[in-house]
Amino acid sequence: MRRPVARRVQAGLATAAVGAAICVALPVHQASAAAGSASGYATQNGGTTGGAGGQTVRASTGTAIHAALCNRASSSTPIVIEVQGTINHGNTTKVSGNSCNTAADKIELKEISNVTIVGVGSGAVFDQLGIHIRDSRNIIIQNVTVRNVKKSGSPISNGGDAIGMESSVRNVWVDHTTLEASGGESAGYDGLFDMKDDVQYVTLSYSILRNSGRGGLIGSSESDRGNGFVTFHHNLYQNIDSRTPLLRGGIAHIYNNSYVQLNESGINSRAGARAKVENNYFKNSRDVLGTFYTSEAGYWQASGNILDNVTWSSPGSETNPAGPGMPSNTSVSIPYSYRLDGASCVPDIVRQTAGANMGLKESNGSCTPTTPNPTTPGPTTPAPTTPAPTTPPPTSAPGGTNLSIGAGSDGSSKASGTSYGDVRDGNLGTYWSPAGSTGDISIKWGSATSISSINIREASGSAGSITSWQVLNGDTGAVLASGSRAGVITFARTSLKKVTFRINSSAATPKVAEFETYA
Repeated sequence: MRRPVARRVQAGLATAAVGAAICVALPVHQASAAAGSASGYATQNGGTTGGAGGQTVRASTGTAIHAALCNRASSSTPIVIEVQGTINHGNTTKVSGNSCNTAADKIELKEISNVTIVGVGSGAVFDQLGIHIRDSRNIIIQNVTVRNVKKSGSPISNGGDAIGMESSVRNVWVDHTTLEASGGESAGYDGLFDMKDDVQYVTLSYSILRNSGRGGLIGSSESDRGNGFVTFHHNLYQNIDSRTPLLRGGIAHIYNNSYVQLNESGINSRAGARAKVENNYFKNSRDVLGTFYTSEAGYWQASGNILDNVTWSSPGSETNPAGPGMPSNTSVSIPYSYRLDGASCVPDIVRQTAGANMGLKESNGSCTPTTPNPTTPGPTTPAPTTPAPTTPPPTSAPGGTNLSIGAGSDGSSKASGTSYGDVRDGNLGTYWSPAGSTGDISIKWGSATSISSINIREASGSAGSITSWQVLNGDTGAVLASGSRAGVITFARTSLKKVTFRINSSAATPKVAEFETYA
């Protein structure tokens, strides 16, 4: 895989420093606990409230943060940790307890839930010390700066990620943060905001990401496709080589962000990923949207974006830029409500609101900054745990011939003892399961076949296990339908050679006994 050119990040540091100085010159407002409420995908799956309702404690060292976690009654007892001062390797040690699992070389949020970390007073800076979220849920990080976290050289922390999430993480809201490095991989840095190995329902809002080779990724490899449902809005990406973000599988909603000086590539949708990209402003950048450094295609729905001095590469075997017109090649349905600022005012509104120590200002959706009242953080509105189906599934099976009989099939990694062919053998006693809780199963034909409905029949005893799904045109990646329970699914008649049923989430091991297709 071609790696970005790190020297371009360092060459832009002087320019970025000017922008940083402008931000510092603005008034600094105190935050007296988390303010506002979560937005985007962090409002789904039950919402993200962090430590709302729990004890509030003050910490000025990394050791004190870990001690606050360890002193709770349980690993799920809500807590709000107000942080002031500089947190670094010198004041961070491992603390032990029944309600925590900490480490000495990072701020470790592992195997815990219901936690808010918020910068207060004169500000909170995590200097060369990353924040690591693993096997956790319902976490809020707000109003903090994380800078110069290294994976090589000295000192090292968190694999070089400013904020990194991995391994069964759910519902994280990162808001009004400043995440920055001082170069690329060759200088010892990795990503600013990374998600891998089953991370879902995350929002990054009103934040600054700058001076790094890599903005962030969703999925660590082409096979790590179980991540997704991530929202990025009202963020500034400045002087970044690539990955703003890199998305492998899953869904991302990317709106009202300001991008300045993306040196190699920007939003990299690949390996079956789908991104909704709307009302963003791209300036002085290259290849701001597309599939890059791989032959495994990703998809996007783009609208309302402004391109200001953007250049594009020519298509190649591992390069598929969306430009210069950025036409959409899929559609993405968003399950929550949100307000769009016009793309023309995005640079100005982001300048006034994004980053730590900016008073937690937000946009009111009319290009005007507002300051939210301190509140108990919580979801904006009650929301379903999964996207609603495009149309209600019929209660009875469709009539006619099951076109899957005699067809072919393939899919993502399968569980031991199961087979792709089990979904088209007409036998409810056999089934296919993905290797994890999510995955793809497809029916395919040698020539174009017209279908308008499918019937996903789960194996005996597993009905209801599949909680979120999509039906995709396997030829183009277009979404034909989406919903929250398996069964009969109808959509506009479509001629295709391959149809894919994608399991985005499940309550138990999915078991697809039959994948029937009908004209």
